[in-house]
Amino acid sequence: MTEFYLSDSNASYLRAARAGNLEKVLDYLKTGVEINICNQNGLNALHLASKEGHVEVVAELLKLEAAVDAATKKGNTALHIASLAGQTEVVKELVTNGANVNSQSQNGFTPLYMAAQENHLEVVRLLLESSASQSMATEDGFTPLAVALQQGHDQVVSLLLENDTKGKVRLPALHIAARKDDTKAAALLLQNDHNADVESKMMVNRTTESGFTPLHIAAHYGNINVATLLLNRGAAVDFMARNDIIPLHVASKRGNSNMLKLLLDRGSKIDAKTKDGLTPLHCGARSGHEQIVEILLDRGAPFLSKTKKVVGVALSHCLHNICATSPQQPPPLRLNSLTAQDDQCNKLDIVNGLSPLHMATQGDHLNCVQLLLQHDVPVDDVTNDYLTALHVAAHCGHYKVAKLIVDKKANPNAKALNGFTPLHIACKKNRVKVMELLLKHGASIQAVTESGLTPIHVAAFMGHENIVHALTNHGASPNTTNVRGETSLHMAARAGQADVVRYLLKNGAKVETKSKDDQTALHISSRLGKVDIVQQLLQCGASANAATTSGYTPLHLAAREGHQDVAAMLLEHGAMLCSSTKKGFSPLHVAAKYGKMEVASLLLQKRAAPDAAGKGASPHAAAKNGYTPLHIAAKKNQMDIGTTLLEYGADTNAVTRQGISPIHLAAQEGSVDLVSLLLTKNANVNTCNKSGLTPLHLAAQEDKVNVAEVLLNHGADVNPQTKMGYTPLHVACHYGNAKMANILLQNHARVNGKTKNGYTPLHQAAQQGHTHIINLLLQHGASANELTLNGNAALSIARRLGYISVVDTLRPVTDENLTTMSASEKHKINVPETMNEFLDMSDDEVRVNVPETLKEESFSDVYEGEDAMTGDTDKYLRPQDLKELGDDSLPQEGYMGFSIGARSASSDRSNTLNRSSFARDSMMIEEILAPTKDTLQSVCNDISYLVDPLNKHLAVTRDYSTECMRRYSWTPDTVDHSHNTVSSPIHSGLSSPLPQYDSRFLVSFMVDARGGSMRGSRHNGMRIIIPPRKCTAPTRITCRLAKRHKLAYPPPMVEGEGLVSRLVEVGPAGAQFLG
Repeated sequence: MTEFYLSDSNASYLRAARAGNLEKVLDYLKTGVEINICNQNGLNALHLASKEGHVEVVAELLKLEAAVDAATKKGNTALHIASLAGQTEVVKELVTNGANVNSQSQNGFTPLYMAAQENHLEVVRLLLESSASQSMATEDGFTPLAVALQQGHDQVVSLLLENDTKGKVRLPALHIAARKDDTKAAALLLQNDHNADVESKMMVNRTTESGFTPLHIAAHYGNINVATLLLNRGAAVDFMARNDIIPLHVASKRGNSNMLKLLLDRGSKIDAKTKDGLTPLHCGARSGHEQIVEILLDRGAPFLSKTKKVVGVALSHCLHNICATSPQQPPPLRLNSLTAQDDQCNKLDIVNGLSPLHMATQGDHLNCVQLLLQHDVPVDDVTNDYLTALHVAAHCGHYKVAKLIVDKKANPNAKALNGFTPLHIACKKNRVKVMELLLKHGASIQAVTESGLTPIHVAAFMGHENIVHALTNHGASPNTTNVRGETSLHMAARAGQADVVRYLLKNGAKVETKSKDDQTALHISSRLGKVDIVQQLLQCGASANAATTSGYTPLHLAAREGHQDVAAMLLEHGAMLCSSTKKGFSPLHVAAKYGKMEVASLLLQKRAAPDAAGKGASPHAAAKNGYTPLHIAAKKNQMDIGTTLLEYGADTNAVTRQGISPIHLAAQEGSVDLVSLLLTKNANVNTCNKSGLTPLHLAAQEDKVNVAEVLLNHGADVNPQTKMGYTPLHVACHYGNAKMANILLQNHARVNGKTKNGYTPLHQAAQQGHTHIINLLLQHGASANELTLNGNAALSIARRLGYISVVDTLRPVTDENLTTMSASEKHKINVPETMNEFLDMSDDEVRVNVPETLKEESFSDVYEGEDAMTGDTDKYLRPQDLKELGDDSLPQEGYMGFSIGARSASSDRSNTLNRSSFARDSMMIEEILAPTKDTLQSVCNDISYLVDPLNKHLAVTRDYSTECMRRYSWTPDTVDHSHNTVSSPIHSGLSSPLPQYDSRFLVSFMVDARGGSMRGSRHNGMRIIIPPRKCTAPTRITCRLAKRHKLAYPPPMVEGEGLVSRLVEVGPAGAQFLG
């Protein structure tokens, strides 16, 4: 214990500290004075320096390890003393060095209490920022806030209230006073000697970030005293917070009846609506506050008022966690109970047009419902979607409320907008007691929705066997069909409800009932891979070979989805391996297309013919195209499937009617492994189709260099000629495939070989403007003086077509005296033959019947069976081509929602012609252009609180006319001299300068004095060429195709005019349209 008697040096040390003489303090310490020595009151050097505000001395003492929390005899630390003296900088230094901000002296005083008592605002702020507690009271029970209020320190009071850390959200001081019902604090905050009325009115309506005033807070907690004070001081009784919430809404929601009366007496609007249409009556009814509802009804609240948009969310979101609370306080200000987040009926709050009756029903507030009905609220009042309160009660399963409503003569057969009755909803939600109540009061068991669903359809789909049992006991037929011809058995099968399927089959459900597209329940369960349901159906006599309108059997669907176990079961029950669709495809074809290895192996083990030929895509086709599963595997690059097919003896040289073999397809697709495999299985490397195309031609066309090398290494002829005389080198040069051309030349391709029209590879490259190809050919000895049958050298063709760089390359090596075409003579474009066969493997059957799960893939089949092959016969102008032409007219990410790089597609190439349509064209229309018309028929269409999981499954496809769709049509087909079908590219639709035409934007590009051109990347059906020196300044060339919307008959034609494309206008005057 330190002696009260101090030596001279000790006393001098303390005096130096109090005087702030740092030098003397340090000198005394060096002489051995104890740093924590204190006087008779317990004051040490740190205390004395802190009281006088000597920051440097304090800092140095702390640095020398003076005890920061050493206390005097009264228990005061340096922080207490500095806080009492208002020494802000010293307080900061002490806190920084670890002083205990919540240290209490003998009487319980804290540094914060002392600072608040003495009105040291900055010290209070600093201590609060350092986590000083406001709740620590003195022995007499006074808190810092209490002493500040007693002393009238309004700024400190405000600061303390705003930093009340008990709440989760910091609020302004007056809001905290309102929450605590602290009228004394509120009055102090509102009082001001200068302009009292003006200032107080400004403060009384001060808002939080969410726009809530102190009156909102008082209304929430039911604090009448502070609310009265606030109103007397000018608080706006109907001040609208975010989403237009006024205090009356809050009081109604919280059930504070006295507050409600006060606000109404002060003129609050009883019919005030939030942004989402909630009135105070809605709030009280939804929360089940009977007294609130009664007061509002007695005072004339509008009971037919309807909500709009999202109900409940605005209130719960804006008021959630807005106020702090303590164990002694009411729950925090949250209105999320309006949406009853723990309530299964929560989703009701997003329905449009709810009345107070709907909301009371949803909350199962029987007394509130009774009160509303006693005040003549219509019992069958409906929402915007025609939902009655009985619909809501059925959905939530509130039996007592439902009974009260039906006793009040509610219509048990009231239909919502989509046709659902309360019985439908009770069956969907498995509300057995409500269902029985509805049936007892005359609900129709055969009521149908817009899509023809009866209650038993809904119950079967949801898997509620008890409901299905009850309905059948009441006379419901399991064979009633919806608009698609589907029974409850179809619905149960689609949802995979095996128990319901079993019950229905035992109670009269017809297993062979077909929907409008001839689908049975076995088709559906086979597609979904529901083995147990498939087994039940087969055991009850379902035909394993039942075919849909498109000829699909259950085995086809199981093969497509790869359900091996289902396929095996179907085969055990007599499913035919050779059954074919109307397009002629067997289950093995389907398995091959989709790469379902296990199913394909199973089918082959059961001796499915690996070379079974399919038919054309249309019953009106003139010929069969002869595709085998191996063709399909080759086209789809299904290596495993192909290997398995070959192991079972598939013919590698099987050909279609046009002579296409699997190796053609594999080569075109660039499948090196599959090409190699076919060659090892004796595929003919030089096989030709009827046009003379070999696999090497197709590899050259597609620039598949790796495939070409494999073919050449296996002895492929490097110079085979098509019927028109084109070699693979011609093809590679035509398409500008330099690597391919180089490989062919290295393998001794004839550099000057000629077509039937006398074209050499150099002519072909010149015609296409491929300067890099021309240089390559010249390096390998190509002759620039070779002439076509028309007497044209490559130079003359390039000059005629305006290829300046090509002309510059050929001029030095060409004899200028050679015959050339006249200036007015048009150049006829020479194009190599291409495979224009399209593999017909579209799954229209599956796509029609299962819109929610299946989509067409990247290629589909020709409906008319034009013995075509899956190849890209006519690719269209690509984005990279446009970039090369300096085009800046196309957006980067596509135009009007389309990807510019994707092939334009339509089910009808020309609305003016009755021509064959290509499935490849129709495929993208269905997936991209046409909006989905699948109507989700569930308990309430577009009402999410009633539909939830059912939406995903009860899909009823409506028939709709393609006339109502916006479709992108192709230009009429054009035919070049080689009889190859080509089409012009269409990239988007814009308004036409001609009123009677629908204009289609083709391409826009810039030209200057050097000229320019636009061409397709794979064909020459449309070429725009601007010769050199025809444009004196940079000019944008925009090409459009003008075309009628639709013609009932072909347009009139003059002699010599054909059904190709019609030139509407050429400009400017004097310009020539070449090509």
